[in-house]
Amino acid sequence: MMVNFKRHIQVVGCHCEGETCDVITGGVMNPKGCDTMYDKMAHFRDKEDHIRQLLMQEPRGRSAMCLNLVLPPANPAADAGFIIMESDEYPPMSGGNTIATTTVLLETGIVNMVEPLTTLILDTPAGLVTVDADCQDGKVKTVAFNNVPAFVFKLDYQIEVPELPELGRLTLDIAWGGMIYAVIDATKIGVKIKHTNGPRLIQIAEAVKRALNKSSYIPVHPENPDIKGVSIVEFTEPLDRQNMEAVNTVVVSPGRFDRCPCGTGSCARMAILHARGLLGIGEHFTHRSIIGSTFDCHIRGATRVGDYEAIEPTVKGSAWINSFKQYVLDPTDPWPTGFRVGDQWLVTED
Repeated sequence: MMVNFKRHIQVVGCHCEGETCDVITGGVMNPKGCDTMYDKMAHFRDKEDHIRQLLMQEPRGRSAMCLNLVLPPANPAADAGFIIMESDEYPPMSGGNTIATTTVLLETGIVNMVEPLTTLILDTPAGLVTVDADCQDGKVKTVAFNNVPAFVFKLDYQIEVPELPELGRLTLDIAWGGMIYAVIDATKIGVKIKHTNGPRLIQIAEAVKRALNKSSYIPVHPENPDIKGVSIVEFTEPLDRQNMEAVNTVVVSPGRFDRCPCGTGSCARMAILHARGLLGIGEHFTHRSIIGSTFDCHIRGATRVGDYEAIEPTVKGSAWINSFKQYVLDPTDPWPTGFRVGDQWLVTED
C-alpha cells in the first residue's frame, strides 16, 4: 500500500566538534513577505514551529541536537541564508551551526567550493557573517567565522536565585555574542566543569536563567529590541595565560550541555575577557568544551554597537558530515510534533 506522506524533508547530518548541527536542505519552502533573515526566523518560530518540533523532538530527534534551515538570503550581498533551531528557541546566531552549515553547503555542492580557500557571506538573523573555509580535495578542513560584534551588557552583575538559596548572592557577567549569555565562573561557586557535575551545573544554569528573566534588569539588544533577555548560561574556568587555553561549557535549555566549545559563547567570553583587560586585539586562545573539543578564538578588531564598546570576534573549528536522512510524516502518526520524556529532557511541568 502506498502511503501519502504529509511531509518529506531532506536533512544532511553533521556535527561540529561533537555538537549535532543537522542541516535541512530540502522539503521546506522559503517564506514569502520577509524582508530580513530575522523576519524569516520569526515566521518559522510563530507560524511553522511544527517543523522544528517534528524533527527535533522524539521519536525523530533528541534533546542534544540543533537544526539549521538553509534558505535564500534576504540580503543580496550574501551567498546563502540560514536560520538556527534549538530545543527551546530560535537563536539569532550560532557559531557551531555556522561551521556545520558552511561545511554542508560546500561539501554537497549547494555553494561552489574554491580550493584552497572559500570565502562566503552568510545571512543570519543576527546579521551578515563572513566565513573563510580551508578546503582540500573536496573536503572542508576548517571554517573560521567572523561573527557579528560582541559586547558586554553587565560585568559583575549580582542576583539572588530563589530556587537555590545555597548559592547566596551570585555574581555573573551578561554579554552578547550572537545570543545573550549569562557567564558564571564555575570556580567561584565551587563546581568544576566535568561530566560528573553535569546534573548540578544544569540545575544551577536553568535556575539562574529563570531568576535573571524575572529580575529588574532585562538586557535588550540596541539594534534589535526584539532580542532581549538572557537565553543561555555559560560556565567558565579562568583563562590560562601561559598556555592561552580555557575551559567552558554552555547549558542549552531545557537542560543539556553544548558538546562543542560554543561559538557565540566563545564570542561573548572574548568580549568579557577584553573588557577586563585579559585578552587583547590579535591575541588567540583555545576554548575547550566539556568533551575536550576545541575552537581557536581571537579578536580581530574593536567597534561599537549602540552605546556599547564592542569587539569583532573570530572563531575557527571543524565539522563533519555523518549522514543523509529523509524524514517523513505519516498522516496516521499520533505524534506529528513529537514529544518529550523526563528521562532525557528537563521537564519542569506536566
